[in-house]
Amino acid sequence: MRQIALVAMSCLLVAACATTKPQPAAPSPAHTPAAHGSPASSVPADDLLNATVWVQTTVEHDLVFREIYRDAREHLAAALKDRHWDALPGDERNPNAAKLPPAVILDVDETALDNSPYEARLIRSGKEFDAYSFSQWVKQASAKALPGALAFTRYAVNHGVAVFYISNRSQDLSKSTLENLRKAGFPVAAEDRFLGLGTFVKGCEQIGSSKSCRRRFVARKYRVIMQFGDQIGDFVNVLANTPSGRRDAVQPYLDWIGERWFVLPNPEYGSWEPALFNNDWTLPREQRRAAKRKALHTD
Repeated sequence: MRQIALVAMSCLLVAACATTKPQPAAPSPAHTPAAHGSPASSVPADDLLNATVWVQTTVEHDLVFREIYRDAREHLAAALKDRHWDALPGDERNPNAAKLPPAVILDVDETALDNSPYEARLIRSGKEFDAYSFSQWVKQASAKALPGALAFTRYAVNHGVAVFYISNRSQDLSKSTLENLRKAGFPVAAEDRFLGLGTFVKGCEQIGSSKSCRRRFVARKYRVIMQFGDQIGDFVNVLANTPSGRRDAVQPYLDWIGERWFVLPNPEYGSWEPALFNNDWTLPREQRRAAKRKALHTD
């Protein structure tokens, strides 16, 4: 889940890649920028470094992704058999869902596609995330599929399940995103299977970067049996983007984790980070970093 409306975040609403700093006039990606410390050498400390190295080099990262997608595949038969199996929060469900064909929803960034090369570029350049540089990366359409994602989505399609991709990449990046998904090998049945930030859903008011309207859009014609993402906002709205507010949002659905909701690890960025400094991206890097250090506990 990449792009998030920072205005919405300041109002305590969650984004996703996805796939986010001073507040811009328009929504920008839900990327959490690197927070740099005071340079102790010629190379300043960078909070993104360990996270990105872990994503790019460790076998553990790949194994976790394979495990999650394999587990989802093993639950698919039960989900298809049970006509009342639904992975959407109650207020987003279609009351006639049992009569509808099945679908799964995937976030794009750090759920289906790996954007760690973009993070690596930020580290090497010493820069923070910005919407323009990320859009240039997206337009390259060169992100690779994450382990297990292709096998699962192809298996789902082969068993009659529609696959939708709901991302907070802006809608104007749809063409590049669809090109990348197809190039990476993902099944994309039609252009409307990608729903980016800014997608108009008739009869539903878009609030910030919430994915609720787009989930409801899928639910009008499909029974959503599984959701995949790296952010809580990929599954349910979070009314208060604080550590406690995020826990409260997911609390009613803990039994769904690993059966209907499949959460992928993303230590590089996410709405979890601004939750630690009151969602205020206008703070200098050092103040943001100090807030994160303060959140640590040693007992």
